[in-house]
Amino acid sequence: MKIAFLVGEFPSLSETFILNQLIDLIDRGHDVFIFSDRPKNTDKSHLDVSKYRLLERTFYYPELPANYLLRLFKWLWLLSSLSLKDPILVIRSLDLLRFKKWVFSLRGLYLIAPFLGRRHEYDVIHCHFGNVGLKGLFLKDVGAIQGRLITSFHGYDVNVLPQQLGKNLYIRLFQNGELFTGGSAFIINKLIELGCPEEKIIKLPVGVNCSDYCFKQRNLEANEPIKIVTVARLTEKKGLEYSIKAVAAVAQNHPNLAYRILGDGHLRESLQQLIRDLGMEAKIQLLGWKTKDEVRELYNDSHIFILSSVTAKNGDKEGQGLVLQEAQAVGLPVLATLHNGFPDSVLDGQSAFLVPERDVDALAAQLNFLIEHPEKWARMGGAGRKLVEACFDIKKLGDQLVDVYQKLLKE
Repeated sequence: MKIAFLVGEFPSLSETFILNQLIDLIDRGHDVFIFSDRPKNTDKSHLDVSKYRLLERTFYYPELPANYLLRLFKWLWLLSSLSLKDPILVIRSLDLLRFKKWVFSLRGLYLIAPFLGRRHEYDVIHCHFGNVGLKGLFLKDVGAIQGRLITSFHGYDVNVLPQQLGKNLYIRLFQNGELFTGGSAFIINKLIELGCPEEKIIKLPVGVNCSDYCFKQRNLEANEPIKIVTVARLTEKKGLEYSIKAVAAVAQNHPNLAYRILGDGHLRESLQQLIRDLGMEAKIQLLGWKTKDEVRELYNDSHIFILSSVTAKNGDKEGQGLVLQEAQAVGLPVLATLHNGFPDSVLDGQSAFLVPERDVDALAAQLNFLIEHPEKWARMGGAGRKLVEACFDIKKLGDQLVDVYQKLLKE
């Protein structure tokens, strides 16, 4: 099949679930192309991007200036240059009656730019995130791209964007898109609340390649520090201040521990200040962005995984929490919060312990229990690995996704 992937930024260090899905489809022999904005952070990239030569399959939209006046000047330049390549498509994109929002925001010309000069006919157009689905619908409506339209929702798109832009944000997309996927019962319920017909929704989690994550039974060697790890962007919804405070509380009775946080974001300095205020600089480290290989190395060198996500002030929430599957795949016992899709992602009481959001005492109590009972780590790790192999293996999920594509094409 010939498949177009429409995504936000590519490559993105934090959205490994998109990369996993792309690679699985390519491994199956499908012809995949990527349309996206250029990434802001280009310092690091996952090795698979170069291994699979994905940038050769990637087409970028022209950069959209935030300043409206600069955007207008660039729009005028695009108008003159693009009109020479494909005047009919340009004229369609300027149809005020049909595309008023895209014309007045000046975004329409920026979006059609990668599609000029050649036919873009695909079997499937797969959009990741609802706001990208809106772009895909516009591109289909204007005639820039053809194919069956699927949109996968992940969390921010069903929590924050409808609050900011209105509850009816996706109504036209729901009416005209062929299919919508959500990775958890939480996201599916949100889609229904927003007006998506139930018969157009399927539950399809994002997954991991189990062969990339070697299972390791967790044991504590004599005099070895207890190593705790989190992989998360340093943003409000990840709730890192609560896990930091919980680790600091537990360290009073169990000083032989190390907590490493992998990821970056706008809260880095405030979290670093919190660590200093708690006197935990020697025990808690913010290690910044890491590639998939570096993350796997840290997983293998850890004993316990924590993800204390919360509902942010703007309503932003997690979706599935793919790092929970990664941690369970390598055999780490998990401590996380009762947060949206997380109950679908772990086995509470078997592979993980789930506690209420923002409850430092509950986090500390369960972390203390795990530290004092290392004999339970192996059983929890084994249960987590079995769950991931059964429900979140990218190969099995890839089978389901391809089956969905093929059924759509037969309709």
